[in-house]
Amino acid sequence: MTTRTVLFDSPFLLGFDHTRGLIERAQRAATEGYPPYNVEAREGGGLRITLAVAGFSPDQLEVTIEGEMLTVAGKRGDGAESQDRAFLHRGIAARGFLRTFILADGMIVGEATLEHGLLHVDLDRPKAERVIQKIPIRTGG
Repeated sequence: MTTRTVLFDSPFLLGFDHTRGLIERAQRAATEGYPPYNVEAREGGGLRITLAVAGFSPDQLEVTIEGEMLTVAGKRGDGAESQDRAFLHRGIAARGFLRTFILADGMIVGEATLEHGLLHVDLDRPKAERVIQKIPIRTGG
């Protein structure tokens, strides 16, 4: 069952079907719980997303952007190295993950840094130029 956002059904908001789709995707992505993450504001209007990725090496992590969707993926090996061990308790997740974030128009990824088990993805928001466009008015007849 899908619920439609009533806000976008307004006759004053025309052509926002794409935005509605982004919001619905974001709501689905918010239900994912692994790995945990923080989003913090940075100076200049930027953001930093920090994901807890302890146990992942840089070659097991991938940060990609497609359109306005930022995707962070973690891929574990085949698990052969842990099959030789007998765990009495296994509380550290040994699974891969796929976490997506919808970016606002104009957001760009500055860099991604892995330190102390935390993956930091810095996003910048360049100042947009204000454009005023004059529309010519034609007369009919």
